[in-house]
Amino acid sequence: MTTPADKLGTAAEGSLITDPDHTEQEPPMQHPDFELYDNVGRDADQIAAARYSVATKGDLLRWARRDSEPFVTAHPLPDEPLPSPDLAPYLGALHAAETPAEASAVTQRLLDAAEPVLRAVSEYLVAAARWRDQHRGAEKGSPPKLLMEAASRSLSVLAIADEADLTILRAEYDPAPAPAPVPPGQSPATSGLPPASPRRPPTGPARGR
Repeated sequence: MTTPADKLGTAAEGSLITDPDHTEQEPPMQHPDFELYDNVGRDADQIAAARYSVATKGDLLRWARRDSEPFVTAHPLPDEPLPSPDLAPYLGALHAAETPAEASAVTQRLLDAAEPVLRAVSEYLVAAARWRDQHRGAEKGSPPKLLMEAASRSLSVLAIADEADLTILRAEYDPAPAPAPVPPGQSPATSGLPPASPRRPPTGPARGR
């Protein structure tokens, strides 16, 4: 004979408990470092993500750091960030610039100085996209394609800034030609057309005086 205690034990062993007065609850994430309903020590993002049994960005990075500790120990990487360029000379010179040529001189010097760093970052992103040939047959929006796009955009920063600088210089040194003057009796709308043919002289015998 099945007793109420047996029924309770059977329900406790199942992954889901169905209660007519409550909605079904999904089982917690199967990860040893994540307890679905334990909010102690968790930030707002983790508490909100727990409702959908998903991990936050912080969770993913923390788990990856933990699982990669032996690898990083065997392959030590610098802890310090890449050296930041000293922008004080560039900013000081830009503040003192009074002409487009002077401002362009500062901008072009900075672009030349930044190009090796941005190119190095771009090359690493390409290598990350090609890691273990994951880029072969990759679909649009996949991680390899996103890494390739990031590599391209890191260099497009230089191209966009250079285009802006050249546009300023063109406006200063090579402006668009002024529109041609409109001949008398001709409307501006037709000023770009060839001039009208001259009127032919009258034919037939000339009138007597």
